[in-house]
Amino acid sequence: MQYTEITPGLVNRLKTAIADSDAIVIGAGAGLSTAAGFTYAGDRFKRFFSDFIQKYHFRDMYTAGFYPFPTPEEYWAYWSRYILINRYENPPKPVYQHLLKLVKDKNYFVITTNVDHCFQKAGFDKAQLFYTQGDYGLFQCSTPCHRRTYDNEEVILRMIAEQKDMRIPSALVPRCPKCGAPMAMNLRADETFVEDLGWNEAASRYVEFVEKHLNEKLLLLELGVGGNTPAIIKYPFWKLTAQNPNATYVCVNLGEAQCPPQIESRSIVVNADLADLIDALQ
Repeated sequence: MQYTEITPGLVNRLKTAIADSDAIVIGAGAGLSTAAGFTYAGDRFKRFFSDFIQKYHFRDMYTAGFYPFPTPEEYWAYWSRYILINRYENPPKPVYQHLLKLVKDKNYFVITTNVDHCFQKAGFDKAQLFYTQGDYGLFQCSTPCHRRTYDNEEVILRMIAEQKDMRIPSALVPRCPKCGAPMAMNLRADETFVEDLGWNEAASRYVEFVEKHLNEKLLLLELGVGGNTPAIIKYPFWKLTAQNPNATYVCVNLGEAQCPPQIESRSIVVNADLADLIDALQ
């Protein structure tokens, strides 16, 4: 059934689906962080990047991240700010904390394409999280010469504190400790993405969780997942729902909520604001 507004009937149906489930898999996309206030354009972008906007006429934070800055010092001046506000600061709205209240007493696992670490910052169990696309808080060798990642908080904070005129000091430009190549963000953009030990262990835990609950009352809660990478969350959730007659599929995404007709009878499709819905479920 599809909903285009948040009604008492919808709220009660979702509360019942959560309460009756044996296990919950949360699949989260960019829409969840957007609902929490992590917007990449508009006032938030202008507040933190006015100098870059003035110089390069950037229109949003995301596309500006692909700009070929002339020096690594300027590149990391931009990216250190980007990482600070999207990884080390909390989003303006407590959407993730409210989501945790809904599932904290249930058997849950989270798979997400988001790289902003909001789940862990909100208090979700780290052992129940799988960040498929990387983490703004990690560096990797750009080559990469080895399959390891490195926490970047300390150096990012130094870049913020010491940058002047849209440049960081050359001594702070991160380089691989093994080969000396430039460091890169641990973000999946191409075949150089490093799936380190932590990534592989999380992937194994996710597979084990799903296999353990394959035939139980499984609630597949898809939140803010668009069409960029449907093979990671959306299509697997559809397949799991089709295979398990005890499963319920929930899709919440303003403007992009849908499900195949084959699983429509066991689906709750909500074309409404995520933050408003999670608030209504409290």
